[in-house]
Amino acid sequence: MNKQIKIGIVGTGIYLPKTKITAEEIASKTNGVWETEAVKTKLGIIEKTIPGENDGTQEMGVWASEDVLQKTGINPLNIDLILNIGEEWKEYPLTTSGIYLQEKIGAKNAWAIDLQQRCCTTISAMKIAKDMMIADDDINTVLIAGGYRNGDFVDYTDKNMSMMFNLAAGGGAIILKKNYDKNLLLGSHIITDGSLARDVGVKYGGTVNPINKDNIDVAYKSLTMFNPEHMKTRLNEVSMNNWMLCINKAFEKSNINIKELGYLAVLHFKKSMYEYMLEKLNLTKEESIYLSNIGHVGQIDQIISLQLAIEQNKIKQGTVIAMVAAGIGYAWAANVIKWG
Repeated sequence: MNKQIKIGIVGTGIYLPKTKITAEEIASKTNGVWETEAVKTKLGIIEKTIPGENDGTQEMGVWASEDVLQKTGINPLNIDLILNIGEEWKEYPLTTSGIYLQEKIGAKNAWAIDLQQRCCTTISAMKIAKDMMIADDDINTVLIAGGYRNGDFVDYTDKNMSMMFNLAAGGGAIILKKNYDKNLLLGSHIITDGSLARDVGVKYGGTVNPINKDNIDVAYKSLTMFNPEHMKTRLNEVSMNNWMLCINKAFEKSNINIKELGYLAVLHFKKSMYEYMLEKLNLTKEESIYLSNIGHVGQIDQIISLQLAIEQNKIKQGTVIAMVAAGIGYAWAANVIKWG
C-alpha cells in the first residue's frame, strides 16, 4: 500500500471530573514537608482533578469517546479499530478496557486492543494507528481512548514521590481517519530506556507482594520509587536530551523545519523544566498550555492540551503542533501534526 496515504485527526474528546484538590490541600497532606506556595511555583499545581464516586478508569474513557463522537458526528459503526490507552488501575483487574469501550459506544464493527506505555501511550498509539491504517486496507477509522486515575496510589508523605503529586484524573479520546486530508499526523519518534524499568512502581498488589491483612493499610498508597537515587540521577542525565532527540527526529521524519513549530501539546511536569523546554524550542507561553489547573492526567495530557488550544484559538489553520510525553519505565515520545 502507498505509504503517502494521509492520516488526519477528525477530532478530540475529553472528560474531566468536577472534583478537585487544591495546592493548599496537597501541601497539608505532606505533613508540612511542602508549603502551599512551593506546590504552586515548583510543582506547578494550583489545583488538580481527582476522581468522584463514579469516575472509573474505563468509564471516563467511555465518556471521552462519547464526547468526540458527538462533536465529530462519526457513526460508531464506522469505527474499524479501537486502541485503548487507559491505565491498568481500573474498575476490575484483567477486564479488557477496549472491548468494554466498544460495547458501551456501540462500535460493533470494530475490534479492540489495550495498549500501555504509561504516560507515553497516546503518542505511541497514534503512531501505531497510523502505521496500521497504512498497512491494512480494512482499517480506515481508529478511535484512541482511555481513562486515568493513578493518583489514587500517591502517598503525599513519601518525600521521594513529589514528582507524582500532580497525578490527576480524567479521560481522553481522539479519532484518526485514513485519507482525511486535514489535521495531518506526520512523523513520530519514541525512545525507551530499560535501565529504569524497575525504578518506580506500585509495591503491593502484584505476584511478588500480594495484598494481605498485614499490608492492606499501605497497599493502596504504595506507588513509590524502588530505586530513587538511580532514577533521579539517570533522568537528570538523559531526560531533556531524549525529549529533544524525539522532537528533532519527529520533525526530520515529517520533512518540516523545527522552526515552524507553533504549538507544544506537552504533559504537565515541573514548572522550571516546562519553561526550560519552551526556551529550548524558542516558544512563548502563548504557544503552549501549562495544565496547572488540571494536573497530570497521564497519557491524556496531550489530548487535553490539543482540545484546550483549539478552544482558545492557539491552534489555527496551518499551525504545526508537536505532542511531547514521557512515561515511567522509561519512555520519551514526540510527534508532529500539521493542523488545518
